[in-house]
Amino acid sequence: MTDLKVYTVIGLMSGTSVDGVDVALIKTDGLRVIEPLRFATYPYTAKEREIIRAAFGKRGYNDIVEEAEAVVTTAHLRALADFKASADLIGFHGQTILHDPLQRVTWQIGDAQALARSLSIPVMAQMRLADVKAGGQGAPLLPLYHQARAEGRPRPMAVVNIGGVSNITYLGTGDEVMACDCGPGNALIDDFMLARLGTPFDQDGQMAAGGIVQEQLLMACLAHPYFKKPIPKSLDRNEFEPLPPELSPQPSSLRDQDVVATLTAFTVESIVKSTELFPERIQECLVTGGGRHNQTMMRNLSDRLGIPVHPVEYAGWQGDALEAEGFAYLAVRALKGLPLTLPLTTGAPHPLTGGVLFHP
Repeated sequence: MTDLKVYTVIGLMSGTSVDGVDVALIKTDGLRVIEPLRFATYPYTAKEREIIRAAFGKRGYNDIVEEAEAVVTTAHLRALADFKASADLIGFHGQTILHDPLQRVTWQIGDAQALARSLSIPVMAQMRLADVKAGGQGAPLLPLYHQARAEGRPRPMAVVNIGGVSNITYLGTGDEVMACDCGPGNALIDDFMLARLGTPFDQDGQMAAGGIVQEQLLMACLAHPYFKKPIPKSLDRNEFEPLPPELSPQPSSLRDQDVVATLTAFTVESIVKSTELFPERIQECLVTGGGRHNQTMMRNLSDRLGIPVHPVEYAGWQGDALEAEGFAYLAVRALKGLPLTLPLTTGAPHPLTGGVLFHP
């Protein structure tokens, strides 16, 4: 018999863009009941971002990772203290510092046990781990949440998340759900803007709008072997480094605007390439993540796909809250032993549940 109990759940998300901690409160049965209640985001300080970024790519626990984990845990506790919500369960993503599914490794730091004890609420964490250990990609992890939210919308359609990396969920005319990481999202642009200009991102895509795409450099980026892999597939934030030297923050003959325009085109083209892997041409594309605020990226993506491309707010969803909501939803599914991943979303050998439950 299907467990239809509805839980009040807090979802926590800290993405590869290292913007901060997103906190969402929803009611859900992990199936079709989804009632978003409240959302807030708590930015990391510049120093916290620096400490967390220093741990990216590390493959063993050391002083750098220990410091980063302490920062991540403290930031989540600080956010939860301010958010002031009671709940039956917390869904905790943690901070990804390494994702290497070929080696069956994915590493999200953050002390889930400390959260459970501090709030006296059970915490469901490590929701990628079982999938990766079974040979899946462990990402993207939210296609089933996208499917639940998109019920009743015209198909085939896609939900694209443009965060540090970009990923896509394909929803076919039946119940077909497919997904993959597309390629870079905002990470390469953000890294360039921060290193070269001291600003964390390209506000509204204004820098890209004033630049000229360097086609040869774009083609060099798109020659990366990742784009020849079949779906499902996933990647690490640092997959595309080193870039061609002209696209690095080091001084070159290119204007900054041209570099940012080219990196923006790289993100757009990687999404377009991903849509070509699906069995039907999509009729609608909804975009979540920080990239939906980049007007140049959104306009160019619509032009390249030849279809309407809208922020998820067009469908009545809250884009800033969507990932945190999704991990609240998955936490309930994990608690009930329901699948979190499917063969066509992560390459798992069969539909897999997952998660590790930490008790207060």
